[in-house]
This record gives sequence, structure tokens and C-alpha cells, in this order.
Amino acid sequence: MNITFRWYGQGNDTVRLEQVKQVPGVKGIVWALHQKPVGEVWEEKEIMTEVDYIKSFGFHAEVVESVNVHESIKLGNDERDYYIENYKETIQNLSKFGVKVICYNFMPVFDWTRTDLFHPLPDGSTALYFEKSKIDSIDPEELIHTVSSNTELTLPGWEPEKMGRIKELLAAYKDMTEEKLWENLAYFLKKILPIAESSGIKMAIHPDDPPWSIFGLPRIITGRDSLKRLLAISDSPANGITYCTGSLGAHRENDMAAMAAEFARHSPFAHIRNVKIFENGDFIETSHLTSDGSINIKGVVQKLSDNQYEGYVRPDHGRHIWGEKCRPGYGLYDRALGIMYLHGLWDAFQSEK
Repeated sequence: MNITFRWYGQGNDTVRLEQVKQVPGVKGIVWALHQKPVGEVWEEKEIMTEVDYIKSFGFHAEVVESVNVHESIKLGNDERDYYIENYKETIQNLSKFGVKVICYNFMPVFDWTRTDLFHPLPDGSTALYFEKSKIDSIDPEELIHTVSSNTELTLPGWEPEKMGRIKELLAAYKDMTEEKLWENLAYFLKKILPIAESSGIKMAIHPDDPPWSIFGLPRIITGRDSLKRLLAISDSPANGITYCTGSLGAHRENDMAAMAAEFARHSPFAHIRNVKIFENGDFIETSHLTSDGSINIKGVVQKLSDNQYEGYVRPDHGRHIWGEKCRPGYGLYDRALGIMYLHGLWDAFQSEK
């Protein structure tokens, strides 16, 4: 298990790499060129600058999250081939600096979605919260205003240039169906996977978060059947999954421990975190501790241990604790606690072998 830590870059993250270096067992930093407009080629010089900085602290920079997919590719419109060529060039450029995994997603318009970024928990901490009835009834533009008023930091997938075009984008997806979105995903993968494979990079799709349709937009990477369908698109070793327990686990029907066993060899990258699901479909993110949420984190790590999982793992969204002012879900303290919990589980299961 190769423990990593997601970091948003100098000047774009409250966490510093010299702090991450003090968390035991962290081997690598999961990074991206977050200020780069979606669809543009990541140039070698700017990649080298970021990678060299990360390596200067003794970390590897082998996982990128994310190289975002341009909406034209998801829509399948006339501009998609241009952006696919840019994507292929970015893959090749990243491979020159030791990148082994690229995480990406295929969620239309919105990335991960929450209704409250700092919802109080009984212990006095706050966490990301999803209120299903609000999402079912709210106008997307109202949600954008709510999110932007809660933080000055850009959320992944909620870039200002995209949010300024929200009406245009929603109109473009008006007739989009799940099947059409699947067709567009398959077209994209069949174009990029040969390049990724020849470059020694694994593409790891991130599940939709939450794993169901929102705002009338289809979402297709939602559970076991969809992961099997994704893998059936191509048997290339470059076609993989980011196994995210928090995203998939927000749906009660997804057995995360069983799915960890089934998809471990297809998942070069894993996000492990916990959520507590309520009867009405709401959920809130909790500590990583198994008993604090609805996901069997202990069982997930046990299955990964049983499979001698050698992929990259990172703690995912954490609570905001001890008064930390940070990017929503991405503070230092609770993710550091999560890492130590994952280490403890892993060590215990490995010692039983």
C-alpha cells in the first residue's frame, strides 16, 4: 500500500509539504496543475517545476489528480477531437516525469457536489454534507452561489470559467442520456488508452459523487455494474479505476468491502474515507474510523491486504478539526489521523499472514 497525500500546490493550499513530511509513512504527493484551464496541454516545463518541488521534500509525484476532461469530450461535439489530442499530449508529457497514474472523471458539468461545506458534527468539528432534498429542488445557479459564498478557494470541477457558462452548459446537456454519455466515454478511452499504455501510465476513472443523477444530468460511474461496463470497454492495462469508498459508498447498495476485493487488481489508485448515510438519503463525511460512519473501512482495508494491494492510496476528505482553517475537506489534521488509522489496519492484517 503506497500511501499518498493530495496537495493543491503552492499558494493554492493551506497545507505545506514540510508539514506532510511529518506524517509517518507518506510516500508521495497527489498533485495537478490546478490553475491550468481545462483542455489545455500541460507543458513539460510547468510539469517539471511542480514535480521538482514535490521531490525536493523526498516525495514521489507518480499520481496526478486530475487531468480534467473537457466538456466537449463528454458532450461528444465537433470540438472533442481537438481536446482529445491535447489530452494525449498531456499524457505523454506527464510520462516523461515519472507519472504512473492519472485520475480523471466523466461527470457532466459538476464534479463532487455538497450542499454544506462546513456542517457541524456532534463532536464540534465540521464536515462536508449532502442534503438530498435540497439538491432535488435547488436551482444549480443557487447552489453555485452558496458554494462560492462559503469559501474563497476554488473547488475541483467548480472552476470559475466553467461556472460562468453554467446556463450554456446545462442547455448543451439537455438531451444527453446515460447511453450517449457511455458512448462518449468509450470514444474517449479508445483514443487515449493506446497512448497511455505506451507511455506506462494507467488511467483511473473516479466514480461519480454522489453516485446518482443530479440536476437532471446523467451520471454513469455509480456502482459494481458500471465499473464492470467500464472495464469491458477495453482490456488495456491502462484502463483502470480510482476506487473511492466515499463516492461509491454514499449509495447503500454498494458493498465497499466486497467491491474492494473484486476490483483491487483493476484499481491502481484508491481513495479511502467514510460517510454516514441517513435514512432520507442525506450523508455527511466523518472521520475515517469504521464505527463513525456507514462504510466498512476495516473490511475494505482487509480485502486490500488479502489481495496484497500495491497501488497508491490516499485518505480522502477529512473533517475540519482543532480550529483549522483550510480548503473544505482538505485540511491537514484529520487526513493525517486517517492515514494513521489506515496504517494501523494494514499493519494488523499484514501481521496475520
